[in-house]
Amino acid sequence: TAAIAIKLLAVLVTAAIGYLAGRMRWLVIGAPGSDAARVLSNVAFYVFIPALLFRTTARLDFATMPWRTIAAFFVPVVAVMLAVYAWQRARGPATPAVPTVRAISVAFGNTVQLGIPFSAALFGEAGLAIHIPLISLHALIILTVLTVLVELDLARDAGRAGTRPSLGQTLATTARNTLIHPVVLPVLAGLAWHLTGVPLPALADELLATLGTAVVPLCLVLIGVSLSQYGVKGHLRGALTATVGKLIVLPAVVLVVAHWGFGLSGVPLAVLVMAAALPVGSNALLFAQRYATLEAEATAAIVASTVAFVATAALWLAVLGAL
Repeated sequence: TAAIAIKLLAVLVTAAIGYLAGRMRWLVIGAPGSDAARVLSNVAFYVFIPALLFRTTARLDFATMPWRTIAAFFVPVVAVMLAVYAWQRARGPATPAVPTVRAISVAFGNTVQLGIPFSAALFGEAGLAIHIPLISLHALIILTVLTVLVELDLARDAGRAGTRPSLGQTLATTARNTLIHPVVLPVLAGLAWHLTGVPLPALADELLATLGTAVVPLCLVLIGVSLSQYGVKGHLRGALTATVGKLIVLPAVVLVVAHWGFGLSGVPLAVLVMAAALPVGSNALLFAQRYATLEAEATAAIVASTVAFVATAALWLAVLGAL
């Protein structure tokens, strides 16, 4: 539809503006080697995303969540994510964060910038009633699981580099680094606030909402800046593999599990499959930036999957229509 086409174009143009800003060095102050992409990533990861996650978690209404439908989505998504992680671990990665960075590129979709207008245009209010709960848990589940895995891998790698720690020391280091984390900590704090039953004060809610609105434009600009800074040379193969995994493999697995495993059909099934078929989300780049691993590949995967989504979305709609 025209609305979806405009949204896709807006995403690409915003990223292009970031690319122009990177090429023109508008964001570089001081030394020529200043890392503008990492500065933007840190601002998003340490300021804006924690605010968004805390507010989202604190306001969740668990009593009205469609848990069966949510399980039909996240069970196959997490399974594919863990399969990619295990595959990359078995290949002997060059750095310990490689498996989780590649896993998030296959599992984490652009559920907000593209997902909301896409679901609204195709399925209306009935579709949004399913899509919005998926969004509320999307980052919480995927980022938390991958954070635990990458911190465990980093702790093991540190043990190999020096004195090998005991299992207890490794688990303690992993637990500390996982809990004191800009993604996990605000989620836990939001859940704790939610359990008190006290609504967020109006000022706090407005402040968190204001900070949260910066996530989408900042991340899209960051994609363009990263593209200009890192380039894609030498990373196209990995980006194309992630694109195929995200746009083809993941929705296929969600379709099989949700339809034949959970018995879903009609609009609920279509919403889940199309949510899985969305292109790679910007959080994949933020995660790569956080652990200084495969930033260029994550950036290329976001751009390539967003462009290819035009064709693959039509493919999945045709498959759903045939069912």
